Amino acid sequence: MTRKRWILLILIIAVLAIIGKAYYDTNVFRTVDVTFTTDELPAGTSIRILQISDVHNKQFGGNNKRLIDAADNANPDMIVVTGDLIDRDTSDINPMLDLMEALSDVTEQIYFVTGNHEWDNPYTEDIIEGIKARGIPILNNKNTQVEVNGAVVNLAGIADHYTGHHNLTKAFEGIDGANYTILLSHAPLVIQNDQAASADLILSGHTHGGQIRFPFVGGVIAPGEELFPKYDKGTFEFAPNSYLYIDAGLGTSVLPIRFLNQSQMTMVTVKGEV
Repeated sequence: MTRKRWILLILIIAVLAIIGKAYYDTNVFRTVDVTFTTDELPAGTSIRILQISDVHNKQFGGNNKRLIDAADNANPDMIVVTGDLIDRDTSDINPMLDLMEALSDVTEQIYFVTGNHEWDNPYTEDIIEGIKARGIPILNNKNTQVEVNGAVVNLAGIADHYTGHHNLTKAFEGIDGANYTILLSHAPLVIQNDQAASADLILSGHTHGGQIRFPFVGGVIAPGEELFPKYDKGTFEFAPNSYLYIDAGLGTSVLPIRFLNQSQMTMVTVKGEV
């Protein structure tokens, strides 16, 4: 075989490998585990929170069966859905409402906050009312207390920060500062607001982990952060003892592909320690 043919063969193999990896990362999801410890929960107790974010109307199997089965097998104490369940162009919202209903069968402790695509979609009120009709609390600028296995946490949420629908003052209003506080915020740059440090942990999404990533560089682009964002995915300590966790999400937006950035949901465990 000539040198030119060898080069052509290598290029073909490389292109096929890239296409295969992109297809896999886009259509096969994984569950990531992260753990946070605190002395604000009784020692030896823990709360397992399954975070689902940025589905963007994506289907993993018929009626999202693969996703629902994975959520059920994860056996969470609580599920939080941190926005962009639909895409701004989604016209049929019923599959995502069906997904939320199925997830509410996994655990009664399920909560939702809106993302920017819920607000940009013409069916904003329909999606919000559809979720409420299924008995799922929407923590848009609200908070509640959740008890799991003898451990109590404050769970606060804001309507989307990226589109300016948030109100942190209302979200933290009347909250018991003695409890561990988790804030659900679709967009991570809420940390630029000093009030965000009232939370021990912020669970967010929005960035899709950059959607396309490269070795040694990380995510290529994230809304509001432009190219090569600092806050793309993972854990960041943004204030003393206050942490931000960004889930890379399940779906896609603009470009229907992921690369070196597999679709995911996250099992967040908060453990009590002395």
